[in-house]
Amino acid sequence: MPRSVRDVLVDAQRIGALGPRPIDDVIAHARAFVDALPPDTHRIIDLGSGAGVPGLVVAEALPEASVVLVDRRAKRTDALSIAIASLGWRQRVSVVCADVETVAHDAQHAGSYDAVISRGFGPHETTLRLSADLVRPGGVVVISEPPDGEPSRWRPELVGDLGLEGPERLGPVARFRRA
Repeated sequence: MPRSVRDVLVDAQRIGALGPRPIDDVIAHARAFVDALPPDTHRIIDLGSGAGVPGLVVAEALPEASVVLVDRRAKRTDALSIAIASLGWRQRVSVVCADVETVAHDAQHAGSYDAVISRGFGPHETTLRLSADLVRPGGVVVISEPPDGEPSRWRPELVGDLGLEGPERLGPVARFRRA
């Protein structure tokens, strides 16, 4: 029987690469990223992928999309590469072992993605800055948000200075658009 993203995440949790939250809850949260993506999204980059959330869930939901998973920890990226091979996705899902800042300033990646997604790999303003460097004009940035009811953490002047519009709160995520 072929492996599923759920199987990969269960394995990641078993070895301590993913927290103790129930896997079905992890997948449901990651589905919010899928729901926030416009229908014409084909090229996606997941920043600070860790065990592959939300990137693997997005890749499973959007089989026509190309997805790049970025993490600076070789142990995590090695595990992601094995997972991608076991899912049969090598043709459309790739892994980059590098610091996100390095990737954001690399000509191969800068300004070239339809969507940049992240559960948050560092301070939220840093996440937004680096995401803005990677998204193409007309593309979106989708970042995980704190629980509902908390005040917005996004300074309008920062959002504007980065050439973004938003945020639009969509359940557990915020979506920004590149002008």
